[in-house]
Amino acid sequence: MLAQGIRQAILDLHQRQLSVRAIARALPVSRAAVREVLRRGSAEVPRLGRPEKALEHREEILRLLRECEGSFMRVHEELTKAGRPLSYPAFTAFCRRHGIGQVPKQPAGRYDFAPGQEMQHDTSPHDLHLGGTVRRVQTASLVLGYSRMLFFQFYPRFRRFEGKVFLTEAFRYLDGVGQTGLIDNTHVVVLRGTGRDMLPVPEMAAFAERFGFTFVAHAVGDANRSGRVERMFRFIERGFLPGRRFTDWADANRQARAWCDRVNARPKRQLKASPRELFAVEHPALRRLPRWIPEPYLIHERLVDVEGYITLDTNRYSVPTAFIGRRLEVRETADRIIICEGPREITTHAREVEPRTRYVFRPEHRPPRGQGWRHERAPFPEEQDLIRLLPEIAAYLNALKRRGKLQTTLALRQLLRMAREYPREPLLAAIETAAHYGLYDLGRLERMVLRGLATTYFQLPLSLDPGDRDDEPTPGRTPAAPEEPASEPDGRGPA
Repeated sequence: MLAQGIRQAILDLHQRQLSVRAIARALPVSRAAVREVLRRGSAEVPRLGRPEKALEHREEILRLLRECEGSFMRVHEELTKAGRPLSYPAFTAFCRRHGIGQVPKQPAGRYDFAPGQEMQHDTSPHDLHLGGTVRRVQTASLVLGYSRMLFFQFYPRFRRFEGKVFLTEAFRYLDGVGQTGLIDNTHVVVLRGTGRDMLPVPEMAAFAERFGFTFVAHAVGDANRSGRVERMFRFIERGFLPGRRFTDWADANRQARAWCDRVNARPKRQLKASPRELFAVEHPALRRLPRWIPEPYLIHERLVDVEGYITLDTNRYSVPTAFIGRRLEVRETADRIIICEGPREITTHAREVEPRTRYVFRPEHRPPRGQGWRHERAPFPEEQDLIRLLPEIAAYLNALKRRGKLQTTLALRQLLRMAREYPREPLLAAIETAAHYGLYDLGRLERMVLRGLATTYFQLPLSLDPGDRDDEPTPGRTPAAPEEPASEPDGRGPA
């Protein structure tokens, strides 16, 4: 079929008195086509008069479209089951020509931004292959309006805390902040109102004031106003997520940052440059970051349970046993759990991103096995008196407390009694012998002390029988040798 321009050229050449043959040669068309155009006398392209196969089924199509909730594929399946000879392209073309199930398309607007004027932020759910399973996650994205510099990260949920964490990371990535931050009336930022009447919550307003920008919201239903960031979500779905597998959240966000570096350096056809090249022009117009950027955190108050843990989002973090039963302050940052007692930091743990009922433990928070609290308790009063009287037996006392058969207090009292009642040297000798042989039975120890006392302090002097004593030796008689002293029946020595 000849185009409208060819038909107009045929009519113009005919008015210049050219023959049909000359017109057909000047315009490489057939003479029959020239005669047909001259017969019609109009440059308008005629419409085909073929009948539409689907016209007789119009009412049935309208009914099925309501029953199938507007799905053209389901309507075509039902028509095929009913024996209607319609191909899917012919069916959809018929619906387009007659406006069946079609939404009138609205022209898209165009927004131009000066360097550093605006940055757009939004979130969108995506399915992520994380740790061997498919997870529904929240993708947070930020795009600069002028240069289209992109930064995005993944989070299991998106609250004000995650919002401040993400924006802080994005500002550090861009090394600057735009004048305004466009949002889509999200409850994370909005306190009340929409569009120009939007009022942010004080927490997020204070966050924006620290970095020197202002939150603004577009009108409800005007998604084209945030087209910079909305378009990037489709770009992430098709360009980053397919075929990628991630071990954990840190791995996913690390790969997302590396991918942003690559795509920001890639030239874009509509920009005639790369976002990185345009960012070199926009960067001087961005607001400078503060000299000190505080780390966003949440404050909790938790009671240390009897096992020495505090619970946060079903996960349990260990605390030194000295704080059992105490109420402590817990600061939750993006990657750490900081446990404090007032202004003093007690310990720090790596933060579990999701509530998984996990135990996070540090070995130094528990005493060595078998010691428990004993090594931290104050010494017994009896032990202090024994150390003052007999400092040499400190090692024996420690072993006695661990291995003695009696209760510690009773054993120390019995040993203190012996230290006060018996002489120092026999008691020390008996304790030295007991320590050498690992003897901690205080009854046997006392018998050893008594045996030493009997040997050392209860010996009788040697004497001769009075009837056998001669003042002078008898002539011719050799004096007899003195008899050896007899021993006591118990063998303790001479009487």
